[in-house]
Amino acid sequence: MDRRLKAGHTPAVVVGAQGNGLGVVRSLASAGVPTTVVGDNRRDPAMWSRRCKSHLVERSFGRPLVDGLLKLRQTMPARPVLILTDELAVNTVSEHRAELGASYWLRLPSPTMVETLGDKELFHRFAETHALPVPRTIVVKDENDLARIGLLGLPVIIKPADKFLVHMGRIERLCVAERIEDAAATCHRFLSLGETPVAQAWIDGPDSNIYFALFHCGQSPASRSIFFGRKIAANPPRVGSTAVCVPAPEAAEMLRPVTERFLDASQYEGLGSLEFKWDPRDGRFVIIEPTVGRTDSQEEIAALNGLNLALIAYCYELGLPIPEQKPVKAVAWRESLRSIPIRSGLGSRTYDAYWRIDDPVPAFVYCIDLAIRAGRRLMRRLGPATLPRRRHRPA
Repeated sequence: MDRRLKAGHTPAVVVGAQGNGLGVVRSLASAGVPTTVVGDNRRDPAMWSRRCKSHLVERSFGRPLVDGLLKLRQTMPARPVLILTDELAVNTVSEHRAELGASYWLRLPSPTMVETLGDKELFHRFAETHALPVPRTIVVKDENDLARIGLLGLPVIIKPADKFLVHMGRIERLCVAERIEDAAATCHRFLSLGETPVAQAWIDGPDSNIYFALFHCGQSPASRSIFFGRKIAANPPRVGSTAVCVPAPEAAEMLRPVTERFLDASQYEGLGSLEFKWDPRDGRFVIIEPTVGRTDSQEEIAALNGLNLALIAYCYELGLPIPEQKPVKAVAWRESLRSIPIRSGLGSRTYDAYWRIDDPVPAFVYCIDLAIRAGRRLMRRLGPATLPRRRHRPA
């Protein structure tokens, strides 16, 4: 097949229909790329976007995802470009890359690197081996490791090395422990579930001290495209995902060398990102976490500010000219309408991850889903025993 097909004739398939996938869909649609989004829940916002078709699968990871993608491929006129926005999907596609690679254009780091960068224990070893700046970390295997947590100082962050149980709703993504007793209790709970806890020193400072590098990498360093951004706020504060962010070209001089060193060491290929936090004690940025094989939640901010990484990934696979960064007036990005009270500090336009006047339905679907989730949480808190008993009508 000719790799230089016109963009209008070759589809893209985006796996993951949450806000992340919606941003990728809109980024591709802005260049006229015909796109299908794959999700496992009809209430996912991207399933309702005017900018794409939708394809429902039984589950967005494991064999059901592979079978769903192969079935979808049979309905398409050309070999699609596969873009991932979901972490569990990355692991599945990596494991089945030979089977899926015959039907889709896809690009990921090596299987070993996908596993290494997706596991906090393995990534810490990798970072130490390659002299990458990371927070002081202790991997907790037994009681001796628990006794060493105090060396990190307080508070400490406890994370599971692998996030599978997080996605299954069994454990938290992270916990901040203000006391050694709390840290030990959390570690014991993780260990009892068969998960390895990782304790990290807390990096002091506001959420606005958190920066990120979003990137796409081809086979050579010359084919890299990198966008630098900065969080303004997180939800929830201190420990949550990005609520509001802005471009941060002023940080490129400090962040680019570390990012390039990471990409060189990992021989990285495909889409991904790094999250950094400024450590005032050491006067340097440290890598908090990598995102491997997929787009990040705030990925659309790069496209909104002129560097369309999803489109770059698409064009690279098809051998099309790589679009250069467009000069635009800097804009901010917010996670949802819940972040409206937070000021970006740019004094310019802020784009919402869900709401667009020319594509409004995903925002309504998102709000309805929030309301449903809130209602379920309320019912769980009330519990059957606390609900008023229904009076029986007299016969």
